Amino acid sequence: MTADRQPLLHDSVVALAAPTQAWSAADGRMHAPIHGIYHSETRVIRGLDLTVEGEPLESLSSAVRGATQVSFSGLARGIDDGSADPRVRLDVVRTTEPGAVSDAVVLSTALAEPLTTTLRIVLTPDFQELPVVKSGRGGGGDAFFVEESDDDGGVHLAGGTVSAAVSATVGAGVSASPEVLVDDATGDIHLVWQVTLPPRGSAELGWRIEMHDAAAVVGPARGHAEWRDASVLADDSRLTRWAERALDDLDALRMTTAARPDDTFLAAGAPWFFTLFGRDSLWAARLLLPFGTELAASTLRVLASMQGTVTDPETAEQPGKIMHELRPSTLEIPGEGISLPPLYFGTIDATPLWIVLLHDAWRWGMPDDEVRALLPTLLAALEWMRDHGDSDEDGFLEYVDLTGHGLANQGWKDSGDSVQWRDGTLATGPIALCEVQGYAYEAAVGAAALLEHLGEPGADGWRAWAADLADRFRASFWVESPIGRYPAIALDAEKRPVDTLTSNIGHLLGTGLLSAGEEEEIARLLVSPLMSSGFGLRTMSTDSGGYWPLSYHGGSVWAHDTAIAVSGLSRAGFAAEAATLGRGLLAAAEAFAYRMPELHSGDSALVTPAPAPYPAACRPQAWSAAAAVAVAAASVGLRAPETPGAAPSVRGLADPSLGGVSLSGIRSAGRPFRVTAVPSAAPTVEPL
Repeated sequence: MTADRQPLLHDSVVALAAPTQAWSAADGRMHAPIHGIYHSETRVIRGLDLTVEGEPLESLSSAVRGATQVSFSGLARGIDDGSADPRVRLDVVRTTEPGAVSDAVVLSTALAEPLTTTLRIVLTPDFQELPVVKSGRGGGGDAFFVEESDDDGGVHLAGGTVSAAVSATVGAGVSASPEVLVDDATGDIHLVWQVTLPPRGSAELGWRIEMHDAAAVVGPARGHAEWRDASVLADDSRLTRWAERALDDLDALRMTTAARPDDTFLAAGAPWFFTLFGRDSLWAARLLLPFGTELAASTLRVLASMQGTVTDPETAEQPGKIMHELRPSTLEIPGEGISLPPLYFGTIDATPLWIVLLHDAWRWGMPDDEVRALLPTLLAALEWMRDHGDSDEDGFLEYVDLTGHGLANQGWKDSGDSVQWRDGTLATGPIALCEVQGYAYEAAVGAAALLEHLGEPGADGWRAWAADLADRFRASFWVESPIGRYPAIALDAEKRPVDTLTSNIGHLLGTGLLSAGEEEEIARLLVSPLMSSGFGLRTMSTDSGGYWPLSYHGGSVWAHDTAIAVSGLSRAGFAAEAATLGRGLLAAAEAFAYRMPELHSGDSALVTPAPAPYPAACRPQAWSAAAAVAVAAASVGLRAPETPGAAPSVRGLADPSLGGVSLSGIRSAGRPFRVTAVPSAAPTVEPL
């Protein structure tokens, strides 16, 4: 019996506009396990076939025309004249909007005589829930109905809480109305056009599906992204192209909650995570801060509105805690024994990261009244770090799943095998992750600055708390090994340092937790061959017992993880090391056509010209896309304003091999700037 397998994504094409996405093969057809048209948490259509005179097209090309649009070209050789030159072609432009997907089709001929033919599109409804598709058990969801409509000549269909309407259209060159038929036996929808093309003529036709989810807890964002006028121009065109693609993808990932439709956040990624994730949305907003504070402020408000108020082991909620994941109903992951409530708090790092984002957004000019409005959330989050995050009062933030069906690991590396000893055996919890202590330190120091600015008491106490944390960390986390000293990935249940060398240590740089000498030791290891693949930073060193280049968290490369290390290295003054890892991400971005996936293999650039894709990686992914902004900012040594709302500062070009780099649309307190760095010249900061 064949086991259920998670669908692979790496060779499929997507057009998206949250909360809607369309996945297909490179010829536009939908037939593989991941393929289909999704809206909210449901795959509405799982199959699409297009034939001309009963024959499928022979694919010529596909092209991504932006996050929301993909084009496909193919040949209809079954009705051609048989000569060497193709003379009948079909071009499709697929466009995704929030709640709708449409295909604009052009059939054209270079033949000298008229051509009459039949074009047919067959859609297969599905109405399968997204987690079931992810488990590999997709292919026919719960009960649904499909019926022809006499009112509009289309088809109406519905399943669960999702309803949809399919319509066919005609344009220039098509005189007859299309037929819209439903196969009563299968439920398939047939869209049929009879087309007569004049000599050297063409015909335009198309179809559209509109969808609505009555139970959706998230939906599309309004208006435009605040970075719509931002740009990155570099002599190394790879940086420019990566930033262009990333900013476009980030625009398509903007969402709101049903409860707060005016506050935008970034969905974690496609296809599985079109919803609010505390950690992911916070990191993506933080990496994008140079282009404005609006996204950060709205993300902070959305998460503040769901801040924990009670202690509930089933949901992992605690007073002051920031949530992890929002879904319309209980998330059951078949075959994994995981069952998460609709609002789940199983994350150890979202709460300190919320505080850090508030502080950083204030530095970039988030208005004082907006900051002050979040003061109650800030105070509750600080109390959570002290009273609940440190569950055993050892001075460190740690986690453990008390339900048996929640997430076993609750840091950003949340797979079940992500916290390993050097010999590959798994560590047992409660687990205190090293990077979380860095976040907590930075949060406490940043909160102290905010409290002082707002005229509130408590700043000195939180600075003292942070200093004590740094002392405890220095005494407990450091590992001595033949390759050097470095912080353990975590402390286990017995407070032993779990000794694997991992990328987690890169998140400590620039937080203030470490001394300059300690940061230097980490910087050296991050760019060593053990950790730097030449395509980014490996999640685990190659000499670890559990290392494998295609392991989700045990040897692969995550763009956001590398970008966080790049930012930390830049903040700590290690420009050369930041440039080394940044160049690796540029090489990877080029290999993935500038749409960085969630993760890719940890294969070395010394042995392969391009990294292998991790075949189930999401793309686009919000924090992978936002990594482009982090790398661009580090390339010019961009710094947040020293005084909140003042002009940013620039240290100068970190990597001369990039040539000149200019970032336009940098914003501080809403004022736009252009920052420029070129070789052998002082950097400039110009108001726009």
